[in-house]
Amino acid sequence: MAVNKVILLGNVGKDPEVRHLESGVSVAKFTLATSEKYTNKSGEKVETTEWHNIVVWRKLAEIVEKYIKKGSQIYLEGKITTRSYEKDNEKKYFTEIVANNLQMLGSKKESNNSASAPAPAPNSIDNAPEKEDNIEEVNDDLPF
Repeated sequence: MAVNKVILLGNVGKDPEVRHLESGVSVAKFTLATSEKYTNKSGEKVETTEWHNIVVWRKLAEIVEKYIKKGSQIYLEGKITTRSYEKDNEKKYFTEIVANNLQMLGSKKESNNSASAPAPAPNSIDNAPEKEDNIEEVNDDLPF
């Protein structure tokens, strides 16, 4: 058995880029910053920031397009994926998080700073696969 699950809480680094494929499927991409603060051996306070490439699909991408902006604080769950491509005869690898659940954090006032913002969205958005593909539902009958 293998597990590939990521949980992140951070701030969106730039407005999401949303595309609508010919098939009608929407996909959104954005970066998410997570920070860690600690004290090093010298007693100095240090803050490090990691940048994560996030991808969301379908209905979740449409919701992200409407409600998520640069600076938005969000909680998300998903999985790590790696893609590869060739450039100048060299294979390049690209790691990203494919999110399937997203929760917008912060106050409604913060979320509606933009004059063009629509009515507030529900705080929690679940982009789970269709019922027959939903592993959690299939495994509900297991005794452990």
